[in-house]
Amino acid sequence: MRLLRVATCNLNQWAMDFDTNLRNVKESISRAKAAGAAVRIGPELELTGYGCEDHFLEQDTTAHAWECLTDILSGDYTDNILCSIGMPVIFNSVRYNCQVFCLNRKIIMIRPKMSLANDGNYREFRWFSAWTFKDKIVDFQLPIEVSEAISQETVPFGYGYIQFLDVSVAAETCEELFTANAPRIDLALNGVEVFMNASGSHHQLRKLNLRIDSMRNATLLCGGVYMYANHQGCDGGRLYYDGCCCIAVNGDVVAQGSQFSLKDVEVLDALVDLDAVSSYRASVSSFREQASHRTNVPFVNVPYKLCQSFRSGMVPTSPVEVKYHCPEEEIAFGPSCWLWDYLRRSQASGFLLPLSGGADSSSVAAIVGCMCQLVIKDIEEGDEQVKVDALRIGQYKDGEIPTDSREFAKRLFYTVYMGTENR
Repeated sequence: MRLLRVATCNLNQWAMDFDTNLRNVKESISRAKAAGAAVRIGPELELTGYGCEDHFLEQDTTAHAWECLTDILSGDYTDNILCSIGMPVIFNSVRYNCQVFCLNRKIIMIRPKMSLANDGNYREFRWFSAWTFKDKIVDFQLPIEVSEAISQETVPFGYGYIQFLDVSVAAETCEELFTANAPRIDLALNGVEVFMNASGSHHQLRKLNLRIDSMRNATLLCGGVYMYANHQGCDGGRLYYDGCCCIAVNGDVVAQGSQFSLKDVEVLDALVDLDAVSSYRASVSSFREQASHRTNVPFVNVPYKLCQSFRSGMVPTSPVEVKYHCPEEEIAFGPSCWLWDYLRRSQASGFLLPLSGGADSSSVAAIVGCMCQLVIKDIEEGDEQVKVDALRIGQYKDGEIPTDSREFAKRLFYTVYMGTENR
């Protein structure tokens, strides 16, 4: 039995706030290591924040991302754990949205995104190019400052997978999960067992159902372990990223994170049996036939073991029942979490709502009320960051602590009736 403990996360990142983003990434890695994980995946573009928009066009944005990565690699964060870290990378004057795989203070592979999101709220083609070369992995020359800091000059760059001594691992990035000719199909036929998806997916009513179904179906048809990480919160723009990191194995979800939360860092782990993946695939004759005459995918060899030795009492994580919020809860929780993030990050002292008596102002008032309930709930559950923010915003003094959502609302929510000739 090949047992592998994997970890994924929701991170509340902020566009261009490199210090906070780096702190959250480090904290998520530390928690994953504390749980005994050998693999950790973070959200898409986690070092910069997903919503940097035209700041991605500035060279400094990529340069600061490399500084953050160098900081991580200079410490012991990647010792004995494979980490996928999302950041922009410029190669031959072209900017790519990448997952950077790190292990033992070295970069072992950079995987650029191949299918960019460019509809709805997404405009990735404005800032990035898609990697289109499926038949080769090339050498990428590391920036001189990074190279000197980690004593490494080049790193494999491109589409492919990483072959360890006991497991094969590959990346999909956000949109690639939903494409018709998804990378995981060829990768699975080449024997890849663990898929790592770094995502930056915003909240949309009932969108989580599509995500979960896509991951279930991906591992149901091809077998494998699917790790999904996402941003969670407002990162400075109009969108709310709704987290729900999860881990699926052979069509079953074995771990699911929160969809709406005020936490800055949430880490989820699971113990998976890779032999169960091999057995699952071998039981499907059509999979065996297609795998026997597959198109070869390039790979990077890493002579290192990630799996644990089996010990008595070790049991793979069992499937869980997926939790979906009802539409009314989604409508309440999503905007509430967005409001809290915007309030605390903008250093504002509260909200002023002009009342009209109609549905719009009534809905906003209800959402602020829901936000206050979520804040009190998280304080009661021991979230120190939420407590610190609430004490500052509510101007509590002399050891006072917010314990009642209505009292808290009185400190930060103000209304005014603005009459007109028609009302």
